[in-house]
Amino acid sequence: MRVGLYGGSFNPAHSGHVHVSETARRRLGLDRVIWLVSRQNPLKPAAQARFAARVAGARELVRGRATQVSDAEVRLRSTFTIDTLRLLKARYPAVRFVWIMGADSLAGLAAWRDWSGIFREVPVAVVARPGMTLKSLLAPAPRKFSHARLPGGAGLRLAASRPPAWIYLTAPWNFASSTALRNLPDRAGQS
Repeated sequence: MRVGLYGGSFNPAHSGHVHVSETARRRLGLDRVIWLVSRQNPLKPAAQARFAARVAGARELVRGRATQVSDAEVRLRSTFTIDTLRLLKARYPAVRFVWIMGADSLAGLAAWRDWSGIFREVPVAVVARPGMTLKSLLAPAPRKFSHARLPGGAGLRLAASRPPAWIYLTAPWNFASSTALRNLPDRAGQS
């Protein structure tokens, strides 16, 4: 089974998240994508919507798709992506996992705990996000792992590739943003 893992705060979940996960699912031939809703992103301020509300909002958004929303990081007591990946791989050794991220996340990946380990642990798929192409591709991770980059048309090979292996998937942009949605006047003060 080929499973994409897409982690984040999903504060709130929006069409941009769906766009990234659906683009990866189709282009990589994944059986399913699992959204891993983080209890608290260690790189973001603690003021987030309640965890249960973020999970419920994400589940509502992906209803009817080949996507599941999971609280696995809470159940596994894992805060960092690298730890979550290692725990899931140990628990499900027959599954071929792929880490999915938007190009905006790739641009800031060097701030993540053991970001190099993520690339060595599982194949990585990066989906283009508006205005992030140059910034993301000049970031430390794509430079360090330039030798492991697959061409854009090789998506169906990624899940079976031995890490490090990664791909940058271009697609029509989706401009939705959690930050922009949180800043809408009618959402002010909601949690």
